[in-house]
Amino acid sequence: MLRRLHPEQPESFAFTPANLEWAKLQIGKYPEGRQASAVIPLLWRAQEQEGWLTRPAIEYVADMLGMDYIRVLEVATFYFMFQLQPVGSVAHVQVCGTTSCMICGAEDLIAVCREKIAPEPHQLSPDGRFSWEEVECLGACANAPMVQIGKDFYEDLTAARLAGILDELAAGRVPVPGPQNGRYAAEPLAGLTSLTECESGRTRYNASVQLAVDLGDTVKRIDGTEVPLEAPWLRRGAGTGGTSRAKGAAAAGGPAPGKKPGQKAAAVERQAGAEPAAAVRPSRPRRLKAPRKSGADDLKLIRGVGPKLERLLNGLGFYHFDQIAKWSDAEIAWVDENLKGFRGRIRRDEWVAQAKILAAGGETEFSGRAKSRVKSGR
Repeated sequence: MLRRLHPEQPESFAFTPANLEWAKLQIGKYPEGRQASAVIPLLWRAQEQEGWLTRPAIEYVADMLGMDYIRVLEVATFYFMFQLQPVGSVAHVQVCGTTSCMICGAEDLIAVCREKIAPEPHQLSPDGRFSWEEVECLGACANAPMVQIGKDFYEDLTAARLAGILDELAAGRVPVPGPQNGRYAAEPLAGLTSLTECESGRTRYNASVQLAVDLGDTVKRIDGTEVPLEAPWLRRGAGTGGTSRAKGAAAAGGPAPGKKPGQKAAAVERQAGAEPAAAVRPSRPRRLKAPRKSGADDLKLIRGVGPKLERLLNGLGFYHFDQIAKWSDAEIAWVDENLKGFRGRIRRDEWVAQAKILAAGGETEFSGRAKSRVKSGR
């Protein structure tokens, strides 16, 4: 299915202060050079804030993570969880239309949505408060037919009950989610035939519905103020992992290492109330046109360097351990920029430290194992 960005886009996007703080902590989960791993949660947070995923939001997230716009656009258009067009300001109704629900009346639910919301999926209601779409299996087959609205499932539906739910939402009330026919969860319609002792002492609603009732407004979008922000991964031991993650979180308002901060990335940092971090200006290391007469070193003895990376390094003019061993921070930044698709590997796998040992005739644990495999023919 072809998915395109909506033709009408807002001028700009920026996380709210609470969401920006949350985003920084999420980025801090990942090692230096791997900030792109946070792309899905950050896109989801942007969608929760605005209701749908706009082009400015996609570009904003790309700048935060130091990613090319096209890479983030690929993620946004691939996953159907991301809405690429405006949705209802009160509720977006997702009707399951897969086999179990279809057999049990999903088409009747879709008819209700066409009548009460809009004739076609992804169209806004005349007042802009509701929208709907048909989706694939939502995994509640025992309670078919069902819809998802906001964070919760409304199950065991009839057309009349869905119409009533929409009327309640339009009136500013939040209907109790879960089974709508009196069932507690997904037990047989006729009642329990085993484990009947479990009926005593249980909460009024099943666990997910009870949580929704306690929350009180399940269609409200996440805005970063629900619970205190926690980042237990930053409290891990003071070793390399915890320190690098903490540094990553502190600098998460800007682009990932190896990418020059652009105007939008700088704007993100200004919004965070922090001065832009001093970036290392890349400097090209001394390179060779060809390996020395003694022959090129086997760079694959450096942990993290495989055949493809070795070819890339050779193509950039690096053939010997002592070349890599002399790289400064500025030179690492230059090489990082030129290792397409492998940014962050140099620091993550400590190439320079390994190269120093190998250049001096020593052996690392990894190089020892690699040589043993070669000797054994494995």
